[in-house]
Amino acid sequence: MRRYDLDWLRVIVFGLLIFYHVGMFFVPWGFHIKNNIIYDWLRWPMLFLNQWRLPILFVISGMGTYYALSSRNLWQFNLERIKRLAIPLLFGMLFIVPPQVYFERMANHQFSGSLVEYFTTIAYAGIYPEGNFSWHHLWFLPYLLIFSLILSPVFIWIKKNPTKLIIWVRKNVQKTYGLYLFIIPLYLTEAFLEPFFPVTHALIDDWFNFINSLILFFFGFVLIASGKEFWSSVNRIKSKALIIGIITFNTQIWIWLALEDSTFVHFSEALIKVINLWSWILVLFGYGAKFLNRKSKKLAYCNRAVYPFYILHQTIMIAIGYYVMNLDWGFISKFTVLVFGTFLGSWMIYHLIILRIPVLHPFFGLKKPYA
Repeated sequence: MRRYDLDWLRVIVFGLLIFYHVGMFFVPWGFHIKNNIIYDWLRWPMLFLNQWRLPILFVISGMGTYYALSSRNLWQFNLERIKRLAIPLLFGMLFIVPPQVYFERMANHQFSGSLVEYFTTIAYAGIYPEGNFSWHHLWFLPYLLIFSLILSPVFIWIKKNPTKLIIWVRKNVQKTYGLYLFIIPLYLTEAFLEPFFPVTHALIDDWFNFINSLILFFFGFVLIASGKEFWSSVNRIKSKALIIGIITFNTQIWIWLALEDSTFVHFSEALIKVINLWSWILVLFGYGAKFLNRKSKKLAYCNRAVYPFYILHQTIMIAIGYYVMNLDWGFISKFTVLVFGTFLGSWMIYHLIILRIPVLHPFFGLKKPYA
């Protein structure tokens, strides 16, 4: 049975990704190009989104894997994953990401010339940031591909042989706060790996992000495998999780503003962080199941469009940002132009070009629309 709420959540979270990346243009954190004025206040809503936006995508991806394996064997599943993840990744690295690096080099006066001239430097200029070859925002794809290949034999075994793990999950999620037991592995990685392995998205040196995301992907599968017990539990806990999420995020803000870093503060803040991010994930699943589990033509269109939008959006946003970054406009004007221009540009390329040229579909991970 298809869960339309999961499709909606996937669409909504990827939509928020566009707003988040536009926000990166204005905040103090490092990004490929920056506005001429930085707005420090914007980091608070950005930090709120940053806590759970990627974790929930990995959980949803794990859930989707459960459904994908219902109609495929191991070979069919892994071949489908390679087609839908590796082909768009390679295409994106060769044709979608290079303009982002081009505009960054132009903004930093590291290159002068046309985009066509810049493309000739990609093959021999090395790996970003020293060179010009990168996967940039498409880092999610190689991680998800590797997770799928690593865990697919385990997942198939779990589906065929209900294990003690699934029995344990079914039993414990029925307890009032049983779903919060899942924060234990997340806390261990946050407390003991995060200080030593900053997030790089470079795969080979990104151990905290890699292991943490792998755990979340695995969580998604086992939660769906637990069946109706999970959905009953998340329905019961959603209002409590909302309160916990509000309290923990505000506690995080207080820690960031009022306390100096120390071992005690690190371990305490790590616990608050994982409770916070897991609470918002439960909130989204709980209220999503209540309000979004409905079939619609709009959802069918958006669910199919979201992958091409993800591939395209950052390149379009950075191209627009390059031309507005030094203009004497206020925050609202620039933010509006970037958001509207990114959505409109992504939609036009998707609807007017990609959809109408079937040969392009594999390069943007398009499947046949569901009925």
